[in-house]
Amino acid sequence: MTDVSMRVAYGQALAEYGAANPRIVVLDADISASSQTHYFASRHPDRFFNMGIAEAGMVDVGVGLALGGYIPFVNTFAFLLTLRAAEMVRSCVAYAQTNVKLVGAYGGLSDAFDGPTHHAITDLAVMCAMPNLTVMVASDAVQVAQMVPLIAEHPGPVYLRVSRAELPVIHSAEAPLEIGKGKLWQQGSDVTLIATGIMVTRALDAADILAAQGVSARVIEIHTLKPLDTALVRQAALETGAIVTAEEHSVVGGLGAAVAQALGLHPVPHVRIGVQDCFTETGPYEALLTRFKMTVNDMALAAHQSIEAKQA
Repeated sequence: MTDVSMRVAYGQALAEYGAANPRIVVLDADISASSQTHYFASRHPDRFFNMGIAEAGMVDVGVGLALGGYIPFVNTFAFLLTLRAAEMVRSCVAYAQTNVKLVGAYGGLSDAFDGPTHHAITDLAVMCAMPNLTVMVASDAVQVAQMVPLIAEHPGPVYLRVSRAELPVIHSAEAPLEIGKGKLWQQGSDVTLIATGIMVTRALDAADILAAQGVSARVIEIHTLKPLDTALVRQAALETGAIVTAEEHSVVGGLGAAVAQALGLHPVPHVRIGVQDCFTETGPYEALLTRFKMTVNDMALAAHQSIEAKQA
């Protein structure tokens, strides 16, 4: 299976949809070669604005354009958009319910060699805590291209996380995609693997390993963390009685926390795969995912642990 760049697919889809919808405008904090918004800039230079290294001001300009009737896509690295510009996102986008689309590039640990200061392991927690804000995570190049028109036409503010990594394509362009509705990849009766972003492919691979071991694993993708598809999560917990969540994010405040909150007074054994409430390190991307136990084998082991807890 050939790996494909999610960020390139995003940039190309944005440029393509910009041709179909003249209300689309794009703002970038001087990282268009990284975010791949240069595709839009080349095709629609009159609707592209390089705001320089001024993330907070860029968000405010996006708000002004939205109030003027445009649909702004505001782009920078995920850690900067959700931390340095957090006050503007909170007050001018979320609180005001402004129709701004916030796109965090280089999500998770995918900016591997730039180290812990550049790794976005808290962005989903920050954005999920913002009222009125829809939060989405793409899992491959095909899906992120589907998400561009979807979030453009969605009324209200959206945060979309995009990875720097090249990833296997697992989605079909014809597959339905709906904000707030998770995707059931396969049925299973012993345990449910719930994954988001790059961890979806790994969850599918882990399910294959488990099947060879005689374990029936259900696999669910959550591409919309907020609003979460609580009905799908609760049904899986009821029917399988054991949960593993997998995210390229801190286990505090992300997918695992959202699932635990959704289960509320009816919890089941639940093992969380992700960064275990610590800062990360600098190194090759795959080595970092291994270091922080986000591999396929780690997911399979977590499934066994969850099942054992259910049976205890």
